[in-house]
Amino acid sequence: MRFGINTFLFTSPFTTASTKLFGQFRKWGFESIEIPIENPSDIDPTAVKAALDKHGLVCGTVCACVGPDRDFRGTPEQQKNAMDYMVQVLDQMLVLDCPAMIGPIYSSVGRADAVPPKEYQRQWKTVVKNLKALCKQAEKRGRLICLEPLNRFETDFINTCEQGLKMIRDVGSPALKLHLDTFHMNIEEKCQASAIRRAGRQLGHFHACGCDRGTPGHDHIAWPEIAKALREVKYDGDVVIESFTQDVKVIARAAAIWRQIEPKRDDIAVKGLAFLRQTL
Repeated sequence: MRFGINTFLFTSPFTTASTKLFGQFRKWGFESIEIPIENPSDIDPTAVKAALDKHGLVCGTVCACVGPDRDFRGTPEQQKNAMDYMVQVLDQMLVLDCPAMIGPIYSSVGRADAVPPKEYQRQWKTVVKNLKALCKQAEKRGRLICLEPLNRFETDFINTCEQGLKMIRDVGSPALKLHLDTFHMNIEEKCQASAIRRAGRQLGHFHACGCDRGTPGHDHIAWPEIAKALREVKYDGDVVIESFTQDVKVIARAAAIWRQIEPKRDDIAVKGLAFLRQTL
């Protein structure tokens, strides 16, 4: 198990120049970096890989950024935009030596509408078709896609572990795994540990975040039970801190961060990592 940090805590968008953060991340003790690629043109993957190597870090995951113009259940144009973008990201992952793309790859974040059951079923079939095509591209490149359920305020499409597992079954690709996040599970799951056990070997990625998007461990989440469940399913992938603060304005607005959650942003990384090492 490796511990990583999502760069959204410190910058948006991540660009080649953002690699100046790597030295501090390494000093704090992180082993892997999760890079949100908002636009493939923002980075030179060769230069980013060189900076990772220089600091003894790896790009464990890249985070797919799916806004309104990238939507696998949207208009034909939105579906094509999403596919073109994700295939470009897959190609950059080869240069970064990154094994997995993670996030809510099925739909744009913030699309949360009540639709009739027949419309939901139609959208489901559309997403299955698109994910089958995307996973074929991932299989060719030896990469993984890890699908993340989001809470009800950020999507109406896949909110729970069970829904995520159903999508994985319907797509039927070895390249598609599940990505669970403690913040979203805190809202949507009856028991986070039980959800982890249901995911089992399908669990491909894990986000550790406080219940309020703050520091892991500085909250009411049942971390000992989560640690036990991760051991039971023999999870050995990355555990990444994905938290947001008001310091990065564009992400604060997107994630509805309207107040200062922690006294200092660095505490989320430093204290969070110390807690996760001790607990997991």
